[in-house]
Amino acid sequence: MLSFDLRQLDTKAAQVSGALAADDPIWLDGDLKPAGPVQVTGRLSAAGSGRFYFSGHIEGDTEGNCRRCLQDTKQHVSEESHFFFAEADDEEADDPDIFRLDSRAAKLDLRPAVREQWLLAAPAYSLCREDCRGLCPSCGTNLNETTCECASRIDPRWDALRTARADSPMT
Repeated sequence: MLSFDLRQLDTKAAQVSGALAADDPIWLDGDLKPAGPVQVTGRLSAAGSGRFYFSGHIEGDTEGNCRRCLQDTKQHVSEESHFFFAEADDEEADDPDIFRLDSRAAKLDLRPAVREQWLLAAPAYSLCREDCRGLCPSCGTNLNETTCECASRIDPRWDALRTARADSPMT
C-alpha cells in the first residue's frame, strides 16, 4: 500500500511497506521500467502543518541490454530515499525537490515520488560486466566470447598520419 490517509498521518506516523508494480499506470512511455515490483519500505510522518516527510528505501531489479555487447543484463537497484511533501499553497512548494499536495487532498500517494526516485537511481546504461569488450565494429563478433580477424586490421585511412609521425623528428 502506497497511499495514506492524511488525517491519520497528522496524529501518528505510518510504517510503509508496499510495492509499486512494473505495470502500474504511473509509469510513462519511455521510462526505464523495473523488471518486477519496486519494494518500498520506510516511515511517513507529519512534518508540520500540511507537510509530510518520507524516509525509507526502494529496491528492485531492472532488465535491459548491455550497452557494449547487447547481451541481456539484470541489475539490482537499491536506494535510500527521502521525500518531502507540502501543500501547493505552501511557500516552499515551488522547490523542485518538494512534491506538491493539493490542499483539499485526503490521501497522500507515494507512487509519483517512488517513480521519480527509481528513474534517478536506475542505471541509464547497463553493462553485463565492468570489463565487457563489446562487439567488433566491423563484423559484429562478441569479443567477450572470441576474437576476430577484424581486430588486428589497421584502418588504411590512418596511413598518412602514421607516415607523417614516423618522419617527424619528435619520435
